[in-house]
Amino acid sequence: DKPQSYDAVEPLDLEEFLMSQLRSGDSALMQELGDFPDDDLEVELVEKECRTVRHSVPEEGVELDSHVRDCVQSYTQPWLMVSRRCQGDSWSAYSERASLHKTLQKQTFESDVQPEKLETPVKSPSLAVLSDDSSRTLTSSDFDLRSGLTPDPRVEGLLHFSNHDDLDRFNQEARQGNRHPELFALYPPADEDDAVEIRPIPDCPKEHMGDRIIIRCQAIKFEIDIEPLFATLALYDLREKKKISENFYCDLNSDQFKGFLKPHTPQTDHSTLSRAAIFSITYPSPDIYLVIKIEKVLQQGEISDCAEPYMVMKETDSAKNKEKLEKLRNQSEMFCQRLGRYRMPFAWATVNIMNVISTATLDRDTTDSDSINGVSLEKRGQLPRRNSERFGTMEDQCNMSAFKPATITISTFCKQEGDRLSDEDLFKFLADIKKFSSLQRRIKTIPGTIKLDVTPVHDNPVACLSTELIPVKPLAEKNVRPVKEVLEFPSSEVYVPHSTYRNLLYVYPQRLNFVNRLTSGGRNITIKIQFMSGEDPSCVMPVIFGKSNGPEFVQEVYTPVTYHNKSPDFYEEVKMALPARLTERHHLLFTFYHISCQQKQNQTGASETLIGYSWLPILSTDRLQTGQYCLPIALDRLPVNYSLHSPERITPQVPPVKWMESHKGVFNLEIQAVSSVHTQDNHLERFFTLCHALEGGVTFPLRVREEKIPENKLEHELKLSIISLSSSRLEPLVLYLHLVLDKLFTLIMQPMVIAGQTANLAQIAFESVVSIVNSLHNSQELARDQQGRNGLLATYLYWVFRLPDSNELLSTGGAVPPTEGRYSTMGRASATTVGTMLLQSRIRSSSNPDIPAPHSPEDTEVNNILSAKGQNNPGSRMSTYVDVSSHPQSSTGGTRPSNRKQFHEELALQIVVSTGVCRENAYKYAWFFFELLVKSMAQHVSQLEKQDVPRRSRFSDRFKDDVTTIVSVVTAEMGTILVKQQKELEQAEKVNISLAFFLYDLLSLMDRGFVFILVKNYCNQMSAKTVSMPTLISMRLEFLRILCSHEHYLNLSLYFSSPASAPVSPCPSISSQSSSSCSFQEQRILGLFELSQEFKQQHYLAGLLLTELSAALDMESEGGKVQRKAINATYSLLCAHDLDQRCTRPEVRAKVATLYLPLVGIIIDSINYLDFTVSEARGGKSKTGGSDEDPDNIPPINQSIAMAIAGNPFNTLARNALASMASVSAKAVATLSAETSRNLLVCFLWVMKNAERSLIQRWTVDMPSAQLNRLLELLTICVSCFEYRGKRSSDKVSTQALQKSQQAKMQLEDSLLRGIGARGEMMRRAGGNDGTLKLRVNLRWRKDLTQWRQTNDKHDKTKAELDQEALISGNLATESNLIVLDLLETIVQAVPLADCKDSVVGGVLRVLLHCLTCNQSTTFLSHCFSTLRALVVKFGDLLFEEEAEQCADLCQKVLQHCSSPVDGNRSQACATLYLIMRYSFSSANNFSRVKMQVTMSLASLVGKSEDFHEEYLRRSLRTILAYAEEDTEMQNTPLPSQVDELLRNLNSILSDTVKMREFQEDPEMLMDLMYRIAKGYQTSPDLRLTWLQNMAEKHKNRKCFTESAMCLVHAAALVAEYLSMLEDHKYLPVGSVTFQNISPNVLEESAVSDDILSPDEDGVCSGQYFTTSGLVGLLKQAAELFSNGGLYETVNEVYKIIMPVLEAHRDFRELVSTHEKLQRAFDNIIQKGHKRMFGTYFRVGFYGAKFGDLDEQEFVYKEPAITHLPEISHRLENFYSQCFGDALEMIKDSKDIDRSKLDANKAYIQITYVEPFFDDYEMKDRLTNFEKNFNLRRFMYTTPFTKAGRPRGELNEQYKRKTILTTMHTFPYIKTRINVIQKEEFDLTPIEVAIEDMQKKTRELAVATHREQPDAKMLQMLLQGSVGATVNQGPLEVAQVFLNEIPADPKLFRHHNKLRLCFKEFIMRCGEAVEKNKHLITLDQKEYQQELKKNYNRLRENLRPMLERKIPELYKPIKPRLENRDSVKRLSFRRALEENS
Repeated sequence: DKPQSYDAVEPLDLEEFLMSQLRSGDSALMQELGDFPDDDLEVELVEKECRTVRHSVPEEGVELDSHVRDCVQSYTQPWLMVSRRCQGDSWSAYSERASLHKTLQKQTFESDVQPEKLETPVKSPSLAVLSDDSSRTLTSSDFDLRSGLTPDPRVEGLLHFSNHDDLDRFNQEARQGNRHPELFALYPPADEDDAVEIRPIPDCPKEHMGDRIIIRCQAIKFEIDIEPLFATLALYDLREKKKISENFYCDLNSDQFKGFLKPHTPQTDHSTLSRAAIFSITYPSPDIYLVIKIEKVLQQGEISDCAEPYMVMKETDSAKNKEKLEKLRNQSEMFCQRLGRYRMPFAWATVNIMNVISTATLDRDTTDSDSINGVSLEKRGQLPRRNSERFGTMEDQCNMSAFKPATITISTFCKQEGDRLSDEDLFKFLADIKKFSSLQRRIKTIPGTIKLDVTPVHDNPVACLSTELIPVKPLAEKNVRPVKEVLEFPSSEVYVPHSTYRNLLYVYPQRLNFVNRLTSGGRNITIKIQFMSGEDPSCVMPVIFGKSNGPEFVQEVYTPVTYHNKSPDFYEEVKMALPARLTERHHLLFTFYHISCQQKQNQTGASETLIGYSWLPILSTDRLQTGQYCLPIALDRLPVNYSLHSPERITPQVPPVKWMESHKGVFNLEIQAVSSVHTQDNHLERFFTLCHALEGGVTFPLRVREEKIPENKLEHELKLSIISLSSSRLEPLVLYLHLVLDKLFTLIMQPMVIAGQTANLAQIAFESVVSIVNSLHNSQELARDQQGRNGLLATYLYWVFRLPDSNELLSTGGAVPPTEGRYSTMGRASATTVGTMLLQSRIRSSSNPDIPAPHSPEDTEVNNILSAKGQNNPGSRMSTYVDVSSHPQSSTGGTRPSNRKQFHEELALQIVVSTGVCRENAYKYAWFFFELLVKSMAQHVSQLEKQDVPRRSRFSDRFKDDVTTIVSVVTAEMGTILVKQQKELEQAEKVNISLAFFLYDLLSLMDRGFVFILVKNYCNQMSAKTVSMPTLISMRLEFLRILCSHEHYLNLSLYFSSPASAPVSPCPSISSQSSSSCSFQEQRILGLFELSQEFKQQHYLAGLLLTELSAALDMESEGGKVQRKAINATYSLLCAHDLDQRCTRPEVRAKVATLYLPLVGIIIDSINYLDFTVSEARGGKSKTGGSDEDPDNIPPINQSIAMAIAGNPFNTLARNALASMASVSAKAVATLSAETSRNLLVCFLWVMKNAERSLIQRWTVDMPSAQLNRLLELLTICVSCFEYRGKRSSDKVSTQALQKSQQAKMQLEDSLLRGIGARGEMMRRAGGNDGTLKLRVNLRWRKDLTQWRQTNDKHDKTKAELDQEALISGNLATESNLIVLDLLETIVQAVPLADCKDSVVGGVLRVLLHCLTCNQSTTFLSHCFSTLRALVVKFGDLLFEEEAEQCADLCQKVLQHCSSPVDGNRSQACATLYLIMRYSFSSANNFSRVKMQVTMSLASLVGKSEDFHEEYLRRSLRTILAYAEEDTEMQNTPLPSQVDELLRNLNSILSDTVKMREFQEDPEMLMDLMYRIAKGYQTSPDLRLTWLQNMAEKHKNRKCFTESAMCLVHAAALVAEYLSMLEDHKYLPVGSVTFQNISPNVLEESAVSDDILSPDEDGVCSGQYFTTSGLVGLLKQAAELFSNGGLYETVNEVYKIIMPVLEAHRDFRELVSTHEKLQRAFDNIIQKGHKRMFGTYFRVGFYGAKFGDLDEQEFVYKEPAITHLPEISHRLENFYSQCFGDALEMIKDSKDIDRSKLDANKAYIQITYVEPFFDDYEMKDRLTNFEKNFNLRRFMYTTPFTKAGRPRGELNEQYKRKTILTTMHTFPYIKTRINVIQKEEFDLTPIEVAIEDMQKKTRELAVATHREQPDAKMLQMLLQGSVGATVNQGPLEVAQVFLNEIPADPKLFRHHNKLRLCFKEFIMRCGEAVEKNKHLITLDQKEYQQELKKNYNRLRENLRPMLERKIPELYKPIKPRLENRDSVKRLSFRRALEENS
């Protein structure tokens, strides 16, 4: 299934080619850009950046043991980095874009210009002018053009150029000026998702820090101030029950109190003055508490006693307590002097630090926190992900690095309880506080305040000290208080390798259990803690960190005392700096004392009484002691040599040691170390110890923990320790990762001589590396980058790895044996056997090596790969060092030992021969080994480069074979995954990327021809697999994309050897070449645009990439993913060239562009896949008519369809328009998304911008016409795709736009007719239906603009940013359109050489027109108009004759620009319009046609456009007049007078618009006016048609779909009239008569008869609508609108007219869709049934002279269904009160108006609801609801009155007046209000009113009873009103009033009788209803039913006598006068009856 061309070709031998090129001295370009620069590769040492002033290192002068030495070296040595000089050159340009907007010119777009309003006062509509029959005097020119207006400045030299070439040259120079050189700099950067070629540089290893906050102690204050107090701050995580920071000590004591303590403070070091601390929090959780503990100097008494004065005295009473306080102060001074070194617990306070931070975050502006969030998240990359759910909640609410500085005030302290001091107790308190959110009652509180400031730390504050007290940069100038960094104890593991030397020990004494101790005195207990280096008291070491306001380091620490507690708890933390070299003599010494607080009389001196001792050795079997201990206490004295053993295990001595509580453990403590030298992990410790044993200097047997290892066992033990490395815990392994890997690589490299035997540990060490790599990748805790690389390993390779220093040859045998003997110890024989064994095991199954596996094809592949490598002699492969004889070059090596093993060779060898699981993982994580190989090769090359070794001989052939094998096997592995394990696809993709990077790196290191062969093998090996094509392309694409991102890609592609200019021979001017002579050349030039074999071979990478692109475009893939990938790859590559500093010279660019000419061919072929939903309708029918005759002449795909796919703004182009295109018919096409299309097109534009112009010109000349049409099509698409979207567009994405897209849908389906050209487009633009376009484009455009600023909150872009975006996108639009324009000029200038010039010119014109349709900048427009004028000058006749259709569009566009508020656009447009007139004048025919076209264009412009600036247009007309007057050549021709006449006509049309402008607010008036303008054009069908369309558009915008449809039906009828004059076809409608069924109003259109206008007269009826397809188009639009308006029956009528036409044209596709639409219409009728809503009608009368012509006019207004009277009343009142203010009055009733009673100065409006009215005979035909609401001319309303003058009265005096109105036309019509032309009234007497009421009641009952699904509620309601006893004016009362006695007046007999009959029917219906109700009721309504029945019976009895009495006289005749009245009444009853049915 893969095309033949898809396989990769043989590459050139690049090195050879370059050499030969250089020898031939081909070109300067070659010199400049050909080979890579010499100093391309740089291997450099970079000093580590150190946070602190100096590196943290162990103390001076100590001999370190080798492990500590390695650690320290690893933490301080510089990084080793390999960089390539030019790498990233091409990318650096991206960063410069930031300042781009400063250099750009601002482009002016009309859409951004707000025209200054010329006439500001709002005129009130002068209503006088509107009466329906006034003649057209109104449009006669209101003011003369010549008077009062001055013309705009004219365009210079409009008629100067006699010679066409000069004109072209002039235009060309103008166009080239001031252009932006880099197209891509204007284009939003591509999505980062695809950018596989960006290899993130791993973070530089640095010390781990969490989120940091700084807490400053501002104040600690109690009510009274009597003594020094000391604070200790620390963080606790309640959720983890863990202390998460070390203590920070500070005190705010006054100098007076400090003086109290003078005797106990030897000195005060600067570092102890700190009052601010930086805390770090790695895992923020909502339960982190800051706990502040307060201590005071020890004094006599319980804590409660000491706290009492604080609790009872108030600060406010200090005056009255003065003496007391003084006394307390003296007392405390006494205690300080005596017990100043001891402390006692006093109080504590806490605050939830996270609450503080999160509240401080919430006030912040969200925007910055977003961006900062980005930062803080990156920082957390290394943290365990496992914790995400634990800490997830925190992240939501609080942002640690971006809160506002906050001040915390804590106003209560809790008193410490002597028996609850431990951390467990503290956590209980905190848990309570969290749970009850306040302190519990039982906790005693002390009033006081603490003030703390909390701020986030961004940069290190000045004067900061690290936790080891080393100053951190930046240093402070003067002596400021330092800020201390507080060490964090993270709440769970942190996986960041150590990078600084840190060696701290924390000692936590926890509790003493002196339970059974009887001796008194042991009550106030303190422990003195010391760190000793020997047993002598002088060996105490000052390594303990001091607290606040004292020495930095102290020798001893005393724990605080709990008064009278025999088994106290302690909470002290003692921090010590561990010495770097520890011996077994180092130990901790604890001395226990009892302190007597009260001085007894006879006692002097010490207050301490010794209780006993305990100690703890620091090392136990060479390992640091940490953890929990419970030690016994020795009384009286310390045993001799005690420090060698732990107190539990001490040997019996003489005299025996006295132990407290018989040697039981009574002292609990915990020890923790924070150290970057003590691994605290058995496996690691063992491995390091054994490695150091190899370095010599140790004695055997070696002691490791408990065991002893003799020398002969060393190798075995070492191997075991290597294997067990990967099973150590993850945290220590990560912490010491750099060291472990360094050691392993040293072992791979170096053969060890152990006990005289050479041990080769390479294989085991390699396997261990692989398994460590595997376990790091598999750990859930560790982050990976997007290429799947484990961050820690990537960092190690990039910064840390260096070639193992092979000079440290290791041996343990004392003297070093001579070198030769040294290597030969591992004999060749052994190597051979090992090799064979390995190969066999490789072939066996990997899971169980003993079972030979069945050969799978993959294995055979591997075997073949291996056997090709001389596998027959494995010995030759396995040599462990480079044999001198086989490597002659190395003899040049001078000092280097020639037989030294190379690390990269050894590594490659290990990878090739690895087996089993090790092999699987080595290939799975190939990236690591690839980068390792590359870095070691680079170091190797940098050593060779110093010796000028040529590229080819840098590496041995054997190494090359290994690399080939590795690449081949990796590719095979990927293939296997793709074929067999689809779910591992992602794994394959990652391996693929790492392989690509490997080859990319090799290009800089090895022979490039060799690397190309690897690339070829890869491509062919991949495509040999049976992988699905999309996957395959996608893999190969990512691979190539990386290779092509190589900084020397252009040189690798040999771009300088491409022909940049057209023919190679010196070329005569193009025009003089005869076309016959260049057929060979023709082939050659066309060939440059194709992807030929030769091209692929010479430009290897470019060829491969373009092959993928073309394969991808030809392929269907799900959602176009592959296409997107391929296009983005090409796009990003061109983008890199464009912004590359090395490609700035035009000749270089031309060469580069030539390299991509085949891309142009590919793009032109793929034109059918592009998505142009961005663009709009493009005009023009194809000249030849249908598409059947000539596939080349297919008109461009009509864009409007693109919009037609409903509602979804991201749709792709409808295919039906394409179906006829020959190129497509073969296969279905997957379209590209708009964004991808833009990316592809911008590539095309780039090539076109930079390629040699002569070359492009030759190409367009030689191109077959079909191809040329495709090219023009492509240009049109480019224009649309890069259209400018306007500044404000960014905010205009609104719901309206979405609704509009629905409307657009129907409109655009119709534009499938080729017809709607520019004018239709105009109509759409004006109607704002391009909302969808805006929306569709906006979303995508904003998406990539957001890339320019990396946050995602588009909403809050600042104005400046929006302006900047608009500026850049404006320049992009201008530049891309100018590129298109350049190309069009190139094509047109080549026209004389082409054969089919007319179609070319037409095609070019079509593209130019499309340009004018889009939103363009003034810059572009001036050039575009110049080009248009040149076209008119050069090909005028051709255009006017052949392209009439397009000329119409041209006139339309130019006129539109004539009304532009931007002066520049206007003056260009005027000049162009004048030239059109002038050049069309040469033939009378043409000129009349142009006149007609201009007139019609103006009419349609005026009608459609809302914001049309007529004053600018007037100015333009005046300017054109000036041109005509100044045109000397034409003065003696009729032209000036003709122009004058034309302009006068235009001016009069303009005057109409002024009137329309006045009625902008009053839709009905506006429509009336447009209606009258249209009527005025009765004799000019084209213009009438235009105005009808204008009206349709206006209606549609107001959602009056029916009226809009009617306008189009009228338009269609008009067209039909003319068509029937022109051609006589059976299938065409016979003029407007055929349309009667739709609406009788249409007959108006037949008014124009033959004698007025013959259709043959030139320029008349030439518009595109006066054709069959135009007619069908109008009708289809109408049908769609009718269906929107819900008149589905009419849809059917409309299609009845269309069908015959379609049938005659055999257009079955259309017939299908027509029938579908009909089916939909009929479905709707059935489904919606009674629910359909039609219009509501109101009679509106205007009274008062103020209304002018409207005075005493009455109209019927049609309003949307369910409009209530108040709504219309409100609307009219609002509008007219703007005109008349308070003079307006609304008349609230419907009575007749008596003019004499009205105020002459007021205006009155009367509004009445009316209903349609039908005669009896009409009702027979109007059966359905629709028929009763369609074609309405008569309406009725009723007015109740009484003779007395009140509206309502008693039954016997209640009259009713019915009024029937007849309108001038039937509704629906082309407007929504129609004049009333006739009014009839008649009155009903009270009895007639009664009859009408009773009939209505009866009818309602009947209907309710007989419904299919009766509604009980409804029925009961009606019954209640009929038979209910108490109904006022109910049936009974009516009967009593009118039927009680026979009337005296015989005239009323008839009525009496009729009423009697009505009652009879009524009572019958009541009976039925009561019966019916019986079946409907529920049980609980039983009684109700009986009540009803009773009432009914009573009513029947009461009525019976009246109903049985007949009138005998009725049988006499009665005068006939009443007859017709009666018929009217009957009608009205029937009407009422229908209403309710």
